[in-house]
Amino acid sequence: MNVYLDNNATTAMNEEVLEAMLPYYKEIYGNASSKFYEVGRVAENAVMEIRERVAKELGAKTNEIYFTASGCEADNWAIKGIAFANKSKGNHIITSKIEHHAVLGACEFLEKNGFSVTYLSVDKDGKISLEELENAITDKTILVSVMTANNEIGTIEPIKEIAKICKAHKVPFHTDAVQAIGHMPINVEELGVDMLSLSAHKFHGPKGVGVLYIRNGIRIENLIHGGGQERGKRAATENIAGMAGLCKALEIANTDLGKKTEKMEKVRDRLISGIYERIPYCRLNGPSDETRLCNNVNFSFKYIEGESILMLLDMHGIAASSGSACASGSLDPSHVLLAIGLPHEIAHGSVRFSVSEDTTCEEVDYVLEVLPKIIERLRLMSPLYEEILKGEKEEK
Repeated sequence: MNVYLDNNATTAMNEEVLEAMLPYYKEIYGNASSKFYEVGRVAENAVMEIRERVAKELGAKTNEIYFTASGCEADNWAIKGIAFANKSKGNHIITSKIEHHAVLGACEFLEKNGFSVTYLSVDKDGKISLEELENAITDKTILVSVMTANNEIGTIEPIKEIAKICKAHKVPFHTDAVQAIGHMPINVEELGVDMLSLSAHKFHGPKGVGVLYIRNGIRIENLIHGGGQERGKRAATENIAGMAGLCKALEIANTDLGKKTEKMEKVRDRLISGIYERIPYCRLNGPSDETRLCNNVNFSFKYIEGESILMLLDMHGIAASSGSACASGSLDPSHVLLAIGLPHEIAHGSVRFSVSEDTTCEEVDYVLEVLPKIIERLRLMSPLYEEILKGEKEEK
């Protein structure tokens, strides 16, 4: 049996999404910027319609939607764009220690270019302190960026409350909602955010296309220069097929979202309880209440390495991960797990399972059959685990 449980890294494209994209590779193939002939005008009209539909799904105005090539680009644009557009007002940015590397990398870049960044700490479940946030805001603060939901441990942050604090201090607020779309309701007006990033491939859309929502009135510098596309804000020939795919995937994701999240919660909880029942010396990372993403399971298995677990899972046809796909080449422990207080040796033994609406109870049961044997096998080769067992026997 092959079981894919790395949906926070990427998802399989929905067949309806692919069908929605095909016309823009064949019949409607024009450049939307070529407005002096019909083929180009048809393409331009398609972009306008797609933008309007995406705006409707997010509760935004049509002219507040800007297409990008990824969630990473959207994050970089939001952070660097606000920083450079408002540097005359201040140079201080606030974010959290558990953000995606796209946000952290952009902030580190700005620190090398004269900006100051405050990295908010998080509690054991990965939640920021609203009090710490408010105390961190100064008259030099020009941006707050806190993710909607964490991609590694599934923590949902109090976005509405953060937005209220930022509004009271007249500080723009950006949220990386890449992992949230398709897993919880997202409406920019209800959340009160000024900017929001998303990426199609996280909710069964195509890779290589994302969106940055920018509330009207927000001053932001361009990230990509060269042409007049996206109303002069982002240069690049429009990827209309990708836009159409993102739009269709977003519409599908929002259809019967409540039923889908309920189904994901069911298989998520089945996996969590099954691991607790079958495997000793393990720890669930992230919250255990309603502030956990419906599809996220992240466990630390003490006394062994997460990479070894993943390799043996792969041999049994099971795909999982040790954290963010964007940092999978790193041997360092997850910055998210370190931020919630895990020591290096425990953080190294962590595995993330992320389900989708298509994940079945049968697939979860297969994982629960295979995983305990893998953990036991690896622990029997662990000198540290051997010492633990020896100590327990001596206590008895």
